[in-house]
Amino acid sequence: MRSVRLRLLLLALLPLSVLMPLLLVLAMTRWNADYDDMLIANVDSDLRIAEQYLGRILTSTGTDIRSISESKLFAEVLLAPDRERQRFLNQRRIALQLDFLYFLPREDLSAPSSNWPVIATAAAGALSSQIDIFSAQDLDALSPELQQRARIPLIETEAAVPTSRSAEDRGMVVHSAAPVTVLGHEGVLVGGILLNRNLDFIDTINALVYLSDSAGENRQGTATLFLDDTRISTNVRLFEDVRALGTRVSASVRNQVLNQGKTWLDRAFVVNDWYISGYLPLTDSFGRHVGMLYVGFLEAPYQAAKRAAYWTIVAVFIGVLAISAPLFLWLAKGIFSPLEQMTRTMKRVEFGDLAARNGAVGSHDEIGQVAAHLDTLLDQVQDRDKALRDWAGELNARVDKRTTELRAANSKLEETFKQLAMSEKLASIGEITAGVAHEINNPVAVIQGNVDVIRMTLEDQASEIETELNLIDNQVLRIDAIVGKLLQFARPTEFGAFEESVEIAPLVEDCLVLVDHVISKQDITVHRAFQEAPPVRINPGELQQVVINLVMNAAQAMSGAGDITLSLSPNERDGQAGVQFSVADSGTGITSKDISSVFNPFYTTKLGEGTGLGLSISQTLIQRAGGLISVRNCDCSGAEFSIWLPAAA
Repeated sequence: MRSVRLRLLLLALLPLSVLMPLLLVLAMTRWNADYDDMLIANVDSDLRIAEQYLGRILTSTGTDIRSISESKLFAEVLLAPDRERQRFLNQRRIALQLDFLYFLPREDLSAPSSNWPVIATAAAGALSSQIDIFSAQDLDALSPELQQRARIPLIETEAAVPTSRSAEDRGMVVHSAAPVTVLGHEGVLVGGILLNRNLDFIDTINALVYLSDSAGENRQGTATLFLDDTRISTNVRLFEDVRALGTRVSASVRNQVLNQGKTWLDRAFVVNDWYISGYLPLTDSFGRHVGMLYVGFLEAPYQAAKRAAYWTIVAVFIGVLAISAPLFLWLAKGIFSPLEQMTRTMKRVEFGDLAARNGAVGSHDEIGQVAAHLDTLLDQVQDRDKALRDWAGELNARVDKRTTELRAANSKLEETFKQLAMSEKLASIGEITAGVAHEINNPVAVIQGNVDVIRMTLEDQASEIETELNLIDNQVLRIDAIVGKLLQFARPTEFGAFEESVEIAPLVEDCLVLVDHVISKQDITVHRAFQEAPPVRINPGELQQVVINLVMNAAQAMSGAGDITLSLSPNERDGQAGVQFSVADSGTGITSKDISSVFNPFYTTKLGEGTGLGLSISQTLIQRAGGLISVRNCDCSGAEFSIWLPAAA
């Protein structure tokens, strides 16, 4: 685009031609999202109405059956002959529009055919009404007519999960049972409604949801009841007068609703068209997802309305743009020539001709003044460009030199930190080794050697003191365990240098063994308050180093006697499960001046006794594992260090 006219036109029309379309796109995108959210909210509301109606059917069926079981007439019928009882139950079944109703005496409750949670609940004395799935044999035992009514041939459906079955012969039943406590005739009154091909049930849901729409519009809605993924009752049409019984839901809907037990609220392809759909998982009395309740309305009318709105807005925008462009050109033609001259000058400068100038532009107004100022600025630019080029070479040389020095300094700093960290760890190992060395060398050899001599000397008579000899052997093994744990602390890379799932409680007990010589020298009592806690993921050697450092610091904080309390508990932080481990001592605590600096490298209150890196390294190790370490003064006395680590996945 080389014409100044076009540039000015673009400048004037930029808010209208670029910003306005952008705002319109953002507004339409937001409107489209809100519109779709509204449709989803509508279908969610529709689904809740359908769910409430299904719940009302369950409740009313259970209430009806309980009213029969508690009626005085039923109590009298139970004492009558079986034929009279059956006639009474049949009359009540027809009056209440039930598909089956029968009395189950208490002596028959243990039969396999009575192994339903609904019946078990009623037998325990409570009314129960649930959805259950009856096999073809169960339905045939109730009535051959129910078995025939439940059978629905499967129709091959696009995008459904493949199946080798040709028909659905199971029945979805509203299954209700009420306890009967008539003296001498205790048992359960059982009744239910078969939902397969129950068109009155599904048409009632459709009428409740769509024909009584509060907005006064017909949303062309449908409702369906699924057994597993098969439509067993629906007003979705295959053809004008043929309902889509036996068609199946798509694999994606089946996976989310039946397999995952989640409600589907989204657009979905239903038989032969796209619908804004809601699928609710249905659970039987065993707690299994056995079917779905669906409501939805046709998407096409709403998509057409959105497209019409889009095109209307586009047409209005194009009309405004077509009127604005010529009007601007007519108003702006008086300033095009000087601006074109300045444009050509700037093009020459852009291609490296710093000597290009506007000269006289034949105008003495503001545009002519701008042209003169531009020539002055170009003179200054030419002078400063030369100066900048001279400085650029010198500056590059200085930057290269400084960068080299910084890299060398960073390398030395990293190496120094590694060496200091290793020195701190070696100092801890040396202190522990000095405390237990007398338990490792000569005493072990002398004890084990004398035990062997005693056994060889006494031979068969050694059995009389075998218990004492075994006790000595066990103590020698304990010393070996102490040595093993010491080696594990000194060379953790040989025992697992990678993060792993670690139980904190056993690791803390191991650490207490390693520092026992320090604690036993003082009158210190160790208290444990361990709760059941999940494992954490960390390098066990690094966690052992941190725990030993904290326990030894606690022991050194008390002069001769005191208490150390070790606490372990599960702790959630910012919605993430984790574990908190605390070490508290009964010493004098940390001064307010020092408490904010204890984790700083080289900071120590025991001058000449340590490097001041123990807590700094501990903080680095815990943070590297995704955890936190903190310190506070206890209310009574002493200080408490707390470690929080996220639970292992």
